[in-house]
Order: sequence, then structure tokens, then C-alpha cells
Amino acid sequence: MKIVRFQDRADEINYGLHQEDDTVALLHGNPYANIEVGPIVGNIQDIDLCSPVTPSKIIAVGLNYKLHAEEVGMALPEFPMFFYKPPTSVIGPKETIILPETSDHVEHECELAVVMGERCSKVSVDTALKYIFGYTCGNDISARDWQKRETQWVRGKGFDTFLPLGPCIQTNLDPTQVQLSTRVNGEVKQSSSTSDLIFPVDQLISELSAIMTLLPGDIIVTGTPSGVGPIHHGDLVEVEVEGIGTLQNPVASA
Repeated sequence: MKIVRFQDRADEINYGLHQEDDTVALLHGNPYANIEVGPIVGNIQDIDLCSPVTPSKIIAVGLNYKLHAEEVGMALPEFPMFFYKPPTSVIGPKETIILPETSDHVEHECELAVVMGERCSKVSVDTALKYIFGYTCGNDISARDWQKRETQWVRGKGFDTFLPLGPCIQTNLDPTQVQLSTRVNGEVKQSSSTSDLIFPVDQLISELSAIMTLLPGDIIVTGTPSGVGPIHHGDLVEVEVEGIGTLQNPVASA
């Protein structure tokens, strides 16, 4: 299934089911538990999509693609390098990435984002994937100048609008062999596969759940492949993940 969140004409936020004929059916109930499919509300092209998830927390992974580690001249890490992004960094499809006044070097990072579906604590690698609700496209926007100056990356990763997510949550996806890419103004900047991940999704969930309890709707942003690069005012950034779709966001200065 492809699950979306959208704003209706009454400015209410609802969940919907993006169907194969590109219509969207209203979903009643909690998408992480029992849902009931309701009436058609329109075509996906005419729906005002929001971020498909509102996480209580977002954990991202640094340096998790082999070729990206080579690109930046760093040794492969011995364990996943986790960091936080705040929930306030999340925006949805077609929302604007705002370049902060205090940064002169902001970059795109396409990523496969995991959406947790069940409460998850101290789970094994063998059982980790069953706690996933689905997957979405993520763009881990980074103020690279601040990231290099900090040790905790609060500014480098945490500005408002620094985590576009969407356009949907795909509930049926094999995370081990997924193609993902970034285009800036139509030009391909990143193109890779999750087969290049250093630490796969099941291991990330197992290790994170040994530290903290993961809740339904929490996001794990799994790392970016090689090809990261700057974005500027007026750009259009597109992150495409196989089986999910394309996440489009314009860029503007603050």
C-alpha cells in the first residue's frame, strides 16, 4: 500500500490510500493499527499532500554508504554513527527548503527513510523488520559549514525545513535492493542502491532499539550515497526512491 497524508478543503489533515489508478481514497482510523478504506477524495495530482508522517523522534545515520565514505576520504565506521534531527525539521512534498541566513553551504542528501509501525525495544536483527510500517523518501538537508564546525551537528542538521519527507509511505518494499537518486534542476547528482549500505536496515533498528524505545511513526533516516552537493536559491530538488515515488522541493533563501 501507498499511504499519504493530505489537507482537505476544510484544512483538516487526513490519511489516504494512493491507489493504482492514481485516485486517493480516504482512510478512517489509525494507519498504524486498524484502518478502513473510505470514499474516493480525488486524484493524487489534485491532492494537497503533507509529510506522510509526524514522528516523535528522528534518528539519522552518518556515513552509511561505502562509496560515500570513499568520496569523503573516511574509513568505514565500526558501528552506526547515529544523530538526531528535530521533528520541526520535517516538511512535505512541494514545501520549500529554506536556506538559513547563517549558512553559506547547504547540501542535499537523498535517503531511504524507515517509518516504524510498532513499539519496538531491544529487538533482534532477525525480528527487526516486522516492526516497520513502511518506507518513504527522505532528504537530509545539511548546512555543511556548520556541520564541520560542530561536534553535535545541532545547527548542521537541525534547521527548520531540513528534512523533506514523502510523497507517501510504501508498506511493501524490500530495503536491501532499492535504487535511489537526487536530481537538482533535472540533473542527476546522486544515484545508488541500498545494496551499498554499510549497516542494513535490520541492524540499524536492532541497535537503536537497544538504546531507546522506537514508537509508531518514528523515522530512521538510513544514510546518503555518494554525490552530495550544494543547493541554492531557486533550485528544484527531487529525491526519487524506487517503489515509493519522487519527492520534490523548491529551495529559497530565508
